[in-house]
Amino acid sequence: MAKVKITETILRDAHQSLIATRMPTEEMLPVIEKLDNIGYNALEAWGGATFDASLRFLNEDPWERLRKIKAVAKKTPLQMLLRGQNLLGYKHYADDVVEYFVQKAVANGINIIRIFDALNDVRNIETAMKACKKEGGHAQACFSYTISPYHNIDVFVKDAKRMEEMGADSICIKDMAALLLPYEAYDLVKALKENVKVPIELHTHYTSGVGSMTYLKAIEAGVDIIDTAISPFAGGTSQPPTEPIVAALKGTEYDTGLDLEALSEIADYFKPYREQCIKDGLLDPKVLGVDANTLIYQVPGGMLSNLVSQLKQQNAMDKFEAVLREVPRVREDMGFPPLVTPSSQIVGSQAVLNVLAGERYKMVSKETKGLVKGEYGRTPAPISDEIKEKILKGEEQITCRPADLIKPELENIKSEIKEYIEQDEDVLSYALFPKQALDFFKVRQAAKYGIDGDAVNYKNATHPV
Repeated sequence: MAKVKITETILRDAHQSLIATRMPTEEMLPVIEKLDNIGYNALEAWGGATFDASLRFLNEDPWERLRKIKAVAKKTPLQMLLRGQNLLGYKHYADDVVEYFVQKAVANGINIIRIFDALNDVRNIETAMKACKKEGGHAQACFSYTISPYHNIDVFVKDAKRMEEMGADSICIKDMAALLLPYEAYDLVKALKENVKVPIELHTHYTSGVGSMTYLKAIEAGVDIIDTAISPFAGGTSQPPTEPIVAALKGTEYDTGLDLEALSEIADYFKPYREQCIKDGLLDPKVLGVDANTLIYQVPGGMLSNLVSQLKQQNAMDKFEAVLREVPRVREDMGFPPLVTPSSQIVGSQAVLNVLAGERYKMVSKETKGLVKGEYGRTPAPISDEIKEKILKGEEQITCRPADLIKPELENIKSEIKEYIEQDEDVLSYALFPKQALDFFKVRQAAKYGIDGDAVNYKNATHPV
């Protein structure tokens, strides 16, 4: 058994999960060299919500962040998370935008792109995977782990084999809701190792409290890489902590070979920033605890808090239990999608509508209709004719890959913002987040030409990431 490799998430998912992706680049740069010297498999440093948050809240150019990190991290591969045809936004983009985005991500310093689709519809990751391979990047295909009467080890193995056939350089199990229990992890990893030849990586969160145990069993089953976070930003809704895993494996056949003292220095660097985040209210101690409800309801912690928020707004907290019972029913009606952005929001909101209306699907959200229609791709299990009729009212379902219906967009986008373009990548920033990018471009231009740019509200904090 080869030693276990570790991907460090402090520069992306750790702070995305705990402080809504608010860590500025300046906070990262002084410690990049130390991170680079550890010997990690990769540093996850970009993608996910970092792009949105940089433009929307930090007045930063996400491309500039990537270049600055790459300039210091010369030894360790940089990794990003990409939502397949959604890229880093919340809708499907045309293939020309996806291909150009991947090209620029690799050109600016990304080595490994983890590519997933919310519905595990592999058609939605194909364009990004091909583009990544073409640019010489490492294409890590990824499936979202979930629990349902439809999902089982055979289904996940089938997905993984298809991804390997598509050219995946490695495969990641993405346990975004912290539902993967230790012995299930052992069985799943063992089955994957027996059926695919590429390396297997496991990504989980600590929300349900089982993360480190899940990693240990996955390691015993032969997992190649695990994702952890340096301890000041680990635990809770983030990843299991790096240092205890390294210590636990030291001297065993799985020894990571990483230096605990060097890791401790990195932890010491982040401790004052963590304290500052708590003091500023950016790090809520609530997200650091264990939420056992995740295991009971099989609903991600963030989705549970969204349901509470929606019910409070409607003065209907007495309906909470009814909504929790309705969530799995709606999910079954929708073809058992994994509960990850955007399907978690769609299923949760529809469950609230069903309970408050007193009649199922009396009111249907635009997003629910889009999911049933096939705008997001193929659902894991087929949707019944009864539900299709009730929601689509005779409209045809889309059966092709959704992006096949989207015309090329790049040239139109370029012409829309030609007066603001200072680098090729600006076109992509605008394609993904038009309003936030435009606000940022105006502030940047104002600073460059000495114009008073105070009127531009680039920190539009009413939009949560």
